[in-house]
Amino acid sequence: MGDSSPAITVLLERWRAGDSGAVHELTPLVYDQLRRIAARHLTGERPDLTLCATEVVHEAYQKLAAAGVDWQDRAHFYAVASRQMRQVLVDHARTRNRQKRGGEWQRVTMTGNDPGTGDETADILAVQQALDKLAAFDPRKAEIIDLMVFGGLTAAEAADVMGISEPTLFRDWKVARAWLQQELRSARP
Repeated sequence: MGDSSPAITVLLERWRAGDSGAVHELTPLVYDQLRRIAARHLTGERPDLTLCATEVVHEAYQKLAAAGVDWQDRAHFYAVASRQMRQVLVDHARTRNRQKRGGEWQRVTMTGNDPGTGDETADILAVQQALDKLAAFDPRKAEIIDLMVFGGLTAAEAADVMGISEPTLFRDWKVARAWLQQELRSARP
């Protein structure tokens, strides 16, 4: 991911041990990568979306700083940060979709690091509901989608975070992606 992995891991360990100063030292090391992840989340969103990558990063980072996460390593940090960013967008979409606000659907591109991935777009709320449904009966497949599509992790990084082999990850990725596409197609009016 192009950052100072050993330094980040050390700072995450300090943060986990309760050193609040580690959070402040960590910020400049991870900020650019967090903005890239946020930009990936915003790809395919409505052009009139009122959130920018910087705002998504800041909201997600505030939640991360307050969370009591047992950080494993840099990849785990980015995966959790990505989930927080997706939640920021989901919360924003829910707010905009309330009738009193006259909101509309928000679109996200469903692409991952897999060369066979197409350009499908889906409503972020529908994606969240579908991922929740998938997680209810197969949490590992939902986590793979989350890490690779939203977190931008490579197959090797996602397999490492999850503690599984790459061939297992690829098998689950194909099944999860096919299931998710079918679920999103069936949810369309």
